Amino acid sequence: MSTEKTMHIVQRGLGKRYRQEKIFKLMGLSAILFSLAFLVFLFSSIFLNGYKAFYQTAVSIDIFFDPAVLEVKDPASANYNGLIKESLRNAFPEVKKRKQKKNLYGLVSTSASFHLRDMVLADPGLVGQTKTIWLLADDDVDMLMKSYIDRDLPQADRRMNDLEISWVDKLIAEGRVTSRFNIGFFTNGDSREPESAGIMGAAMGSMYMLAITLALAFPIGIGAAIYLEEFAVKNRLTDIIEVNINNLAAVPSIVFGLLGLAVFLNFFELPRSAPLVGGLVLFLMTLPTIIITGRVALQSVPPSIREAALGIGASKMQAVFHHVLPLAMPGMLTGTIIGMARALGESAPLLMIGMVAFIVDIPTGITDPATALPVQIYLWADSPERAFVERTSAAIMVLLTFLILMNGTAVYLRSKFERRW
Repeated sequence: MSTEKTMHIVQRGLGKRYRQEKIFKLMGLSAILFSLAFLVFLFSSIFLNGYKAFYQTAVSIDIFFDPAVLEVKDPASANYNGLIKESLRNAFPEVKKRKQKKNLYGLVSTSASFHLRDMVLADPGLVGQTKTIWLLADDDVDMLMKSYIDRDLPQADRRMNDLEISWVDKLIAEGRVTSRFNIGFFTNGDSREPESAGIMGAAMGSMYMLAITLALAFPIGIGAAIYLEEFAVKNRLTDIIEVNINNLAAVPSIVFGLLGLAVFLNFFELPRSAPLVGGLVLFLMTLPTIIITGRVALQSVPPSIREAALGIGASKMQAVFHHVLPLAMPGMLTGTIIGMARALGESAPLLMIGMVAFIVDIPTGITDPATALPVQIYLWADSPERAFVERTSAAIMVLLTFLILMNGTAVYLRSKFERRW
């Protein structure tokens, strides 16, 4: 009887533990599904808001390249905007009032004159001819074509009035409006006009900064990791250094921005808003991460490798650089790529060193004024125009693509070259 009672107690306890295990598994699975649902919602929201930025509306206009306007001392300074206005007046001869003409001219982007200038400079033979030219439409026309402007709303509640919409409808009926791939989004710099804004300037700024960060952080970080792990004497000083390296890895990134502002800009007087300063700040920020991951990679190499190298007569340096370091390098590369991916997505330290400025020109060197992709996203997100909303999401998609590629490369290197002991 006592045995049956004991077995009953044991079985009841087992049943309780099994139920707790199932509940724990369900809680873990629910947490994963909940996280995935939010991730899908986030990516879907970014994609739905941003994919339309990859195509842009263009308007076809018959342009007469008037010799009286273009045959001047400097063709680059000719009144190309006047040619566009004249063509629009010819296309809509019924428009007579001054305010209506101003609205009519607004159908075409203000950057269209630069397109005509480049055409004439590339082919002076256009002077005196009439050509049908596809010009970039204004952002309001683009928003209308992408259904962001509701035609059914009262005229006072939308950015385009009924007359302007009728002009667009006329151009559509004549086959003079089309949507095409927005190559300018990838080749242009920033602009006050949404239809002309692109990410090339920010992308080049990020590239220059990452190049400086990698050139400094990788050799210094790997060298520091090798010295601390393989050659440094274990004493109180090295313990303090290790603690401070670990603490620096957890310091908020904006603190490094303040350091860059105080040291690189105010003390050394380096150029503000330059990739050189941004790269130096990101180098300081990523260096602790690279040192820590480098030491972990060295620690993962079995002591037997070192002992075998020393046993056959190799020096300490030969054992480290000929045998240990090649085996630890995949882990070091993985840590470096992850650190660089973090640097690519940082904006707070760059805001502190002035890289939040409005930069139109694409930088050609590390000392030219520039911004970075995360900062460009921040600037566009703060703009009131609806067209900048989709460009913000599109820039986020580009940035996420780079981050995914960098992290994917790290995973690939780790899985391909990692040795399991």
